[in-house]
Amino acid sequence: MKTLFIEAKYKGKVNLTKIKVDSLPKKIGLITTVQFVDYLDKIKTYLESKGKTILVGKGKQKYPGQILGCDAKSPIEIKNKVDAFLYIGTGKFHPLIVGVRTEKPVFTFNPISGKQNKLENKEIENYKKRKKAAFVKFLSSDTIGIIVSTKPGQHNIKQLTLLEKKYPKKEFYTFVTETLDYKQLENFPFIEAWVNTACPRIEEDIKIVNIEDL
Repeated sequence: MKTLFIEAKYKGKVNLTKIKVDSLPKKIGLITTVQFVDYLDKIKTYLESKGKTILVGKGKQKYPGQILGCDAKSPIEIKNKVDAFLYIGTGKFHPLIVGVRTEKPVFTFNPISGKQNKLENKEIENYKKRKKAAFVKFLSSDTIGIIVSTKPGQHNIKQLTLLEKKYPKKEFYTFVTETLDYKQLENFPFIEAWVNTACPRIEEDIKIVNIEDL
């Protein structure tokens, strides 16, 4: 089946004067999602006119500064050159992974509402604690379920053989799915811990360890 990806971009107005420039540090890394990439140059120019040094990294995504919930390579590329990051977008899903992966302060500016906030350290620490708990659960378990997704871009099964060799005393079962229904996992009570090979952000919904962390 062929897959067509259509970019859904925001077409509204962005009031740049709503950005609280004085609350931002000197060197800032700009990041956003595909919905707002067309506004990144304007925001960069505006902040530079206010005396800020602005950097925009380029990861594996199509546009400079673009990130996904599972991909923070754009900010990681410049993390040692900036004091903090400014995320242009809505919600905390994307900026959270930036804070975790870069260990830098992350400010958020919602271009629709004009509100600006700073991601709290406790949110990042809670995320790290959940990851650690899932990892400890895996280490103490003997029967492991491995989730494999058939969705485009989420195939990641090459490491399964290596995983079995690394933990020869554990018994592994592979579960292949297109759309994961978390409730269905309860139908397999003999599974003591789960390993995820699909979207790494699944770990925020259930106690599961990503294969990259093993």
